[in-house]
Amino acid sequence: MTPELRNPIGTHLQVGKGLASGALASARELGCETLQVFVGNPRGWALSAGNPTEDGGFREGCAAAGIRSFIHAPYLVNLGSPTPATYERSVAVVAHNLLRAGQIGAEGVVVHTGSFVDPAGDPAGAAARYAAAMRQVREGLLPVLETLDGDDAPWLLLEPTAGQGRSLCAGVEDLQPYLAALDFHPRAGICLDTCHVFAAGAPLDEPGGASATLDRIVEIGGPGRLRLVHANDSMDVRGAFKDRHQKIGEGHIGLGAFRELFAHPATAGVPFVLETPGSRTPGDPDLAVLRELREAVPVG
Repeated sequence: MTPELRNPIGTHLQVGKGLASGALASARELGCETLQVFVGNPRGWALSAGNPTEDGGFREGCAAAGIRSFIHAPYLVNLGSPTPATYERSVAVVAHNLLRAGQIGAEGVVVHTGSFVDPAGDPAGAAARYAAAMRQVREGLLPVLETLDGDDAPWLLLEPTAGQGRSLCAGVEDLQPYLAALDFHPRAGICLDTCHVFAAGAPLDEPGGASATLDRIVEIGGPGRLRLVHANDSMDVRGAFKDRHQKIGEGHIGLGAFRELFAHPATAGVPFVLETPGSRTPGDPDLAVLRELREAVPVG
C-alpha cells in the first residue's frame, strides 16, 4: 500500500479490455495515483452489469496499489430534461453508476448537473422551467442519495457545466441552489472542473482567483464537500461558455491557478484527474507537469 498523498494525480482512462486488464493496467503503466473511468457507453443509456472477475481484480488491484478511482456518468444524463423518458433514464443511470461504484470500490460518481429548456426566450416561462427542472433534480436524486449508507458509500459528485445553453448549475454560485435542492445531503459532493468554471466566469487566470474560487466553494458547500478536481486548462478565454479542454499551462488558465489549487487547504487529500488532450498517452507531459506543481507546494 502506497502512503497517502496530499493530492493523488491521474487521468481519465479507457476501460478497453476490462477494468482490471485495461484501465488499471494503463494506470500502472502511466504511474497514476488516481483514475476515472466510464463503466458503460458514455453516450448511451445501457446499464452494463459489469464482469465480476474484472470488478474484483480492479477493486483489489487499486486497493493494493493505493490508486483512488472514480466513475464518470454518461454524458446523456440530464436531470432537468422536460422529456420524461430522458429524465427517467437519467435517474436510473445515476443510480446504476452509484451501484457500480460500490461494486468496484470507486469513491464517487461524477454527474453533469444538467440543463433546462427556455421556452421561446420568454423570461417568465424560463423561470418556471428552471423551477420545474430543479424540482426534478430534487425528486430524482434525493431518493438515490438516501440509499448511500455508511462512510464507505460512494459520493454523488456534482460537476458544474461550462454554461452552455440553459445550465442548471454553471459555475460556483449555482452550486448553492443546487445543493439546497438536495438538502445539502451529506453524500452530495462537488467535482470542480477547472475548464468549466473558467468558461462560466471564474477568474482562475488572475492571481488569487483560484484561491478565491475555492474559498467560495467552501462557503457554499462547507468543508469536505469538494471531493475531486478535473484538472484542465482552457482553449478559450474566461467567460466564453465553451467546454474545450487544453493541456496544462498551454491554455488561458495558466499554471498559476493550479499552483493555487494545490496549495489551498480545501484541496487537501483531493485527487486531481486530467481530461486534457493526450493525457492518457504514454509520455504525455501533463501528469509530470501536475506532479511538479504539487511538489513545489510548501509542506505544512
